[in-house]
Order: sequence, then C-alpha cells, then structure tokens
Amino acid sequence: MKVAILSGSVYGTAEEVARHAAKLFRDAGFEAWHDPRATLAQIQAFAPEALLAVTSTTGMGELPDNVMPLYSTLRDQLPGFLRGLPGAVIGLGDASYGDTFCAGGEQMRELFGELGVGEVLPMLRLDASESVTPETDAEPWLAELIDALRR
Repeated sequence: MKVAILSGSVYGTAEEVARHAAKLFRDAGFEAWHDPRATLAQIQAFAPEALLAVTSTTGMGELPDNVMPLYSTLRDQLPGFLRGLPGAVIGLGDASYGDTFCAGGEQMRELFGELGVGEVLPMLRLDASESVTPETDAEPWLAELIDALRR
C-alpha cells in the first residue's frame, strides 16, 4: 500500500515524527512518501492509497507556514482522487495553550473530512509539555494505524 505523509512543522518536530512514521511504514512493507513541502501535483503523481498528516500548531492555533500552500490548494480544489482513501492525523501541540491545543491537527482532520478521506483512527495528540520524544511516543499509535491499513 502506498501512503503519502503530509507534514506541517515550525521547528522541525512534526517533520521528524513524519520521517519516523515513513520509516515505520517502510519497515512494515508499505511504500511511504513524505515531502515537507509537498504539492498537490506531487501527491497525485505518487497516487497514494492512504494519507497521514502530521502537523504542529502555531500562533493562535494555525497551521505552520510550510503546509499552508498545500492545505489551501486541497481546500480550494477538493481533488476527487483522494475521496474514499483511508487517512489519519497526528497533531502536535502544547496543552498549556488550552483551546488551541493541537488546533493545526484539527484543521487537517476537518480538511480530510471535506476531501472524503475516511478517518481510520482518532487523531493522536502529542503534548510537548509531557513529551520530549514525540516520534517514539507516536510508535504505538502508528503500529495500530499500520495494522488498521493492512485490514
């Protein structure tokens, strides 16, 4: 199965989690593709069979700048080739920010819903105030996602 991994990162943490996820997918026999500056054309050329978004939250609950062009394009065009694909989201944030905790991940979840991407697992929320190794903390959830995609 081909999995496209989209990432939005300010300081690189979400990108590290995305790279680690790609490695875990490859180790499990999947074909994983990740580009932190992915374009719609690149995603379409890869022809994914599943999607994973990994994003941090910035400012007052916004998505990071590096993923905004892709997010806007996907939202404006709602490309049909993504409809019906399985997908999941990992949101990174800091719970001390209250209402905006993992708001970037929530925006990606909403976008996946608009695109018709089916949520395989509830969004994983990684809290920077509790974790110093988010890529490791994501492993049990990613193992569960891998198992779910195999079914």
